[in-house]
Amino acid sequence: MMTIERAVMLLVGSVVLLGLILSVVVSPWWQVLPAFVAVNMIQFVFTGFCPAAIILKKLGLKSAPLF
Repeated sequence: MMTIERAVMLLVGSVVLLGLILSVVVSPWWQVLPAFVAVNMIQFVFTGFCPAAIILKKLGLKSAPLF
């Protein structure tokens, strides 16, 4: 079952990989995309705010149970 946590990790990994591929194929400026994702991950650690999780929750995904 796809949970919010797994969906966020899938989204993060996909965007980072896409940014790296585009930086090799199109322009090095695409490295800004993975950098933006990394900054969002770091700010989540300190604030607990994740825009992707909010959107995924509104789309109907459920959070993983706590053991």
